[in-house]
Amino acid sequence: MTVILGIDPGSRTTGYGVIRVEGQKQFYLDSGCIRVVAPNKSMPLAERLRIIFDGISNVISDFHPDEVAIEQVFMARNADSALKLGQARGVAMVAASVHAIEVAEYSALQIKKSVVGTGRADKSQVQHMVKSILRLSGTPQADAADALAVALCHANTRSSLAAFARGGAVERRR
Repeated sequence: MTVILGIDPGSRTTGYGVIRVEGQKQFYLDSGCIRVVAPNKSMPLAERLRIIFDGISNVISDFHPDEVAIEQVFMARNADSALKLGQARGVAMVAASVHAIEVAEYSALQIKKSVVGTGRADKSQVQHMVKSILRLSGTPQADAADALAVALCHANTRSSLAAFARGGAVERRR
């Protein structure tokens, strides 16, 4: 049994999703969002990053994940936004490191392809597939669904690597 924490970083909203993996089966444990809301919209970045760090640390303390997976930063049109996203991602990674948990990183393309089957999937398709794969009664909020997709991608990657290591993914011809 392995518990995986998936993280979808953001400087205003960081999604998290926790799953348990037993063999080839994946089970939902929890998901949600760490929202950094400033009443006057002028909260210093350092304070927002501390809130993200504390939020991820609390999830780690509650669920004791064996592994953490996080979405990589992609370069958008706005360099300032990408920089803030990278900082939010960094504090989430440090929270895992403080708890001595290794962090795996996946691109948005890898995550969508793993969960939906295409790297061009939109948020609603990701939400639908996460709901279906984890047999959820309701549709998770978009950022939480993205984080669950990160965790599922990691679970699928681990499973594929384990099969490859056992020789199950290699067909040999003589």
